[in-house]
Amino acid sequence: MKLFSLTNDKIKSVSSKDFKLEKDIQNLIEKNLKEFFNLQFVKSEFSIKNFRIDTLWFDEENKSFVIVEYKRGSNYSVIDQGYTYMSILINNKSDFILEYNEMCGKTLKRDEIDWEQSKVIFISPQFNDFQKQSINFRDVPFELWEIKWYENDFFGFVQHKNTSKESISSISKDTNDVVSVVSREVKVYTEDYHLNTKNIKDEIKEIYFNLKERILNIGDVNIIPRKLYICFSHRTNFVDVEIRNKDVKIYINLKIGELDDPKNITKDVSNQGHWGNGDYEIRLYPDTDLDYVMFLINQSYKKQD
Repeated sequence: MKLFSLTNDKIKSVSSKDFKLEKDIQNLIEKNLKEFFNLQFVKSEFSIKNFRIDTLWFDEENKSFVIVEYKRGSNYSVIDQGYTYMSILINNKSDFILEYNEMCGKTLKRDEIDWEQSKVIFISPQFNDFQKQSINFRDVPFELWEIKWYENDFFGFVQHKNTSKESISSISKDTNDVVSVVSREVKVYTEDYHLNTKNIKDEIKEIYFNLKERILNIGDVNIIPRKLYICFSHRTNFVDVEIRNKDVKIYINLKIGELDDPKNITKDVSNQGHWGNGDYEIRLYPDTDLDYVMFLINQSYKKQD
C-alpha cells in the first residue's frame, strides 16, 4: 500500500516507517481494538499448554474466540502456526472459557459459544507471496492483515482476501491430522454458502445481487459472511442480509427512532429475537423498490461514518 499527499495540486509520496518491535504493533492494536476490529479484548500473552498466544479476543456478535498473532518479519509458516493454535483452542475449550470469565467478569457457558466460527488473525507489516498463497483456500480459518505506519502517524490496514474456491481438505488425506480435525469443527462461511447450499431460487439470488451492487457503491464497504447472514460493514455493520428461499430479509443497524422511513415499510423488531443487528427489518421481494430501500440503508451507513 502506497500513500500520497496532495498540496497545491502536487502529489508527494508519503514515507513509511518501521515498527521496531512486534510489541509495538501489539500495543497499537490492543489500545484501538474497537476501531480496528470492533471485538472484545480478553487478554494479552495468554499462556496455555506450553504455548503463548499474543492476544485473545472475543467476537460478541458471533460468540466466538479470536486468537491473534503479531509478526514483524515474514520467516514463519502461517499454516503451521495457525492450525496449531486452532488445535489448542479445540482441545482446551474450558481453559478459554475460564480465561474469558475471569478477565471479563462475565459467566460464559460452553453451549453459548459458536466454536465453528473461531479463527486466527495474523497482523504484520508484510506477508510474503508464499504466506499469502498458503492460506488461499475457501475454508481456512485464518486472516492475514497487513499494517503500515506512515509519517505524521498515519496508518494503513488491509486484509489479504482468499480468492480460491478449493478446500484445504482436498490436500489433506489423513483424516486424523490437525488440518482435518480442525476443519471438522471450525467452519468458514462464504457468500457461496448462503447462495448455493440452501436451494435458493434464481429470482431471490437476483434480489441479493442487485442489492449488493447498490450497497457496494455507497463507499467504503466490506462484505463479511457470517454463519446465519451476510454483513455489510463500514466501521461496523450497517446492514445485515439474510438470504431465504422466499425472500431476502435485511436488518438496518439503527435503534428505534433513528430511522427516517416516511413510507413506513420497516418492521420494528426491537423487542423480538432475530439474527442480524439493528431494530429495523425489511423483507425484499422481486417488486420491492430498491431505490427506497437504499435511502434507508444509506442512513445507517452515514451513522457509522
